Amino acid sequence: MPNPADARDESGHLIRELHGITLAQILEYLVARFGWPGLDEQIRINCFSVNPSINSSLTFLRRTPWARAKVEALYVQTRTTELLGKR
Repeated sequence: MPNPADARDESGHLIRELHGITLAQILEYLVARFGWPGLDEQIRINCFSVNPSINSSLTFLRRTPWARAKVEALYVQTRTTELLGKR
């Protein structure tokens, strides 16, 4: 069974390293995958539940390291599960 820590994206980069992925790309992916309500269920922060938008969420996440870390961790977990499921 493949090690989840070794999951790689289409470019061959390790998912856990977030190589070349911007916060905006991460957020857009998560919103497309879960929608705002689903994202709010995964990570309880107001920018996902009260009048959510990409721009307001990016502003908050850039200023709040703990929230950004949670969003990045959810991205890594989701992408890893997705990529390992394709094998």
